[in-house]
Amino acid sequence: MGIHIVKMDFYSHTIEKKFWSEFDSMSRAPPRTLGLIACHECDLLQREVTLPQGGIARCARCEGMLFRSHPDGLERALAFTLGALVLFVICNAFPIVGLEVNGELIQATLPGTVSRLYRDGMWIVAGLVFFTTLLAPLGHLLAMLYILAPLRLGQSPPVPASIIRVLTQIRHWGMVEVFVLGVLVSLVKLADLAKIVPGIALWSFGGLMILFTAATIAFDPRQVWQQLECAA
Repeated sequence: MGIHIVKMDFYSHTIEKKFWSEFDSMSRAPPRTLGLIACHECDLLQREVTLPQGGIARCARCEGMLFRSHPDGLERALAFTLGALVLFVICNAFPIVGLEVNGELIQATLPGTVSRLYRDGMWIVAGLVFFTTLLAPLGHLLAMLYILAPLRLGQSPPVPASIIRVLTQIRHWGMVEVFVLGVLVSLVKLADLAKIVPGIALWSFGGLMILFTAATIAFDPRQVWQQLECAA
């Protein structure tokens, strides 16, 4: 009896492992090839439907939104991404803020702040600032540009699946808005001690946050897979 139970458990484990392996491979396939979509709310598996421009597909069970048709969504995402990259360069090339004390103006840029933190021995803080405000946002924008630019030209970029996976992982580490909020709080506290001179980069950070958010919203992975399938 014990032998039969062990055999049944082994067989059940093998079937379950095979099922999840097949499910994982299916979930990585382009949506149009798969033809099925799972509801994000109740996990009901259902077939996709063709939507008119601006239409919304909802779950048959819980009426949760499955996906939305974005007219010219990838074109808008590309435009927002290019604009965000321009502002990103400005944010790092010009001073964020200046402090005028006794007639002397002291200005700081984001790369200069990271360098100063490193020289002062605060390596961990310098690394976090560098990764979350420089490396991660830049990687996010370049990854979207890598996917969107060839699709705009009717071509498929090399290894798109790997880039999309990197994009999915790195997007959680971009914390530009947290940095800007910290800068604003610091300016409020320093307002009584010195004259605050806002720099070009401070205003550019505001525009960067807006364009960055707009590009992320307009970037629809489902539509990207459909375009990749057409361009392949």
